[in-house]
Amino acid sequence: MKKVRWVILALAILLAGGALFEINNLSNQIRKSEKEKVKLWANAISQKAQLVNYSEQFFAHVALDEHRKMEMYTNILRSFDQMDANSDANFSLDYVRYIIDSCETAIIITNKDSIITAPSEMAGRKLEGDLLKEFSKNEPFHYRIWGMRMTLYYKESRVYTELRNMLDGFNMSFLTEITQNSVFVPVLVVDSLQGEVLGWGNIAEHEFRTPERLSEKLCEMEEENDPIEFRLPDNTRAYLFYESTPLLHALRWVPLLYLFVAMVLVIVTYYLFRTARKMEQNRIWVGMAKETAHQLGTPISSLMAWVQYLEGKTFDTTYAAEVNKDLQRLETVAHRFSKIGSNPELKMENVCDTVRNVVNYLQTRSSRKVKFVMNFTDEDLIIPLNKYLFEWVIENICKNAIDAMDGKGTFTVIVSADTHHVYIDLADTGKGMSKKIQKKIFDSGFTTKQRGWGLGLSLSKRIINQYHKGRIFVKYSVEGQGTVFRIVLNR
Repeated sequence: MKKVRWVILALAILLAGGALFEINNLSNQIRKSEKEKVKLWANAISQKAQLVNYSEQFFAHVALDEHRKMEMYTNILRSFDQMDANSDANFSLDYVRYIIDSCETAIIITNKDSIITAPSEMAGRKLEGDLLKEFSKNEPFHYRIWGMRMTLYYKESRVYTELRNMLDGFNMSFLTEITQNSVFVPVLVVDSLQGEVLGWGNIAEHEFRTPERLSEKLCEMEEENDPIEFRLPDNTRAYLFYESTPLLHALRWVPLLYLFVAMVLVIVTYYLFRTARKMEQNRIWVGMAKETAHQLGTPISSLMAWVQYLEGKTFDTTYAAEVNKDLQRLETVAHRFSKIGSNPELKMENVCDTVRNVVNYLQTRSSRKVKFVMNFTDEDLIIPLNKYLFEWVIENICKNAIDAMDGKGTFTVIVSADTHHVYIDLADTGKGMSKKIQKKIFDSGFTTKQRGWGLGLSLSKRIINQYHKGRIFVKYSVEGQGTVFRIVLNR
């Protein structure tokens, strides 16, 4: 039975270990996949930051190109100031209008009094208010034509404006896309000095509300992943700190969780098996006890009737007295077995008297080569006992001791006590026991005798531990020297 128990336990451990290995392998694969997703997303963000920077550089170049174009137009207009006064004025004005009309950039030319002279549809109006504000975003150009002081105002072209609006929208969505990422990564975007938070996502604000907490959070993130440096659309440097997704954090605990569950299952299985075995043993013991009590009942009643009959006849009363002792003994055995299957009643008994009666009974029926030594305390030790069952325990140990001594040696019984406990030491000078046997001596079914059932000490332990709430154990045993059993009872 024990081998079967250990085999089942080993199989359960192997199955749990195999399942744990597979779960751990699956967790590692998911963890690796999530890491790759995070890296791909981070690289995409970095590439997008570069794209924003390149776009900004491109539009800066376009703005410079428009400025140079306006400067070129102004130089052309200045050239009219150097023309001969006799030149065709109408040709000159037509040429100026052609230059202005062919320019894709919105242009306004005013005289010294800020009166618009071109374009023709706005001529005569004064440049002021919102119109002046709209055309004053870029530095105007001043020049003279035919001695008159003129000023050229311009604003970016329509195509440039549309592209600029698109870029602004692109830039506005940049940090939003970082902080509200599709892989649900907790991120923090900080400036180059790592003191100001520019954006965050998938993370509680209270975790970086103060400078101290921000510094601690950035250190935690940096320990897990290296920050990504990139340029913002305004060409300032920033850092992207990120940590693993909640799924990755949860996966770290999955193997430990399943290990805990596996251990619980193994322990529960083991104890269920053990409990079932104990229940089976209890049923065996109870059935054996009930059957023994039933089988002994009939002959005891018959013998008692014969004793009563013989006492009235001409017969030696000595024989009747001895037969009566054995009958009482049989009755005691019946009581013992009948009490095993139920909760026995404990009464206040004198331990010394109870032990002395058992030893005296066995002494008269044992070999004269066995010397019995009894050393009892003078104190009356009155404690709750079930006399029938407790005598059985003492008898079991005494008989085992006599068998271990092969019918010759010394059997010693010592009864002592302290404030809280009563100690009964039962010593013999027999064969002794090895450490291996000492561990199994109280197991049900274990015996070193050829014709033993292996129930005596097992039942003794049940009677002392469960019924009397005490303890019984091997106090001392050496092979070739003898064994000492100790029983401890509560006062």
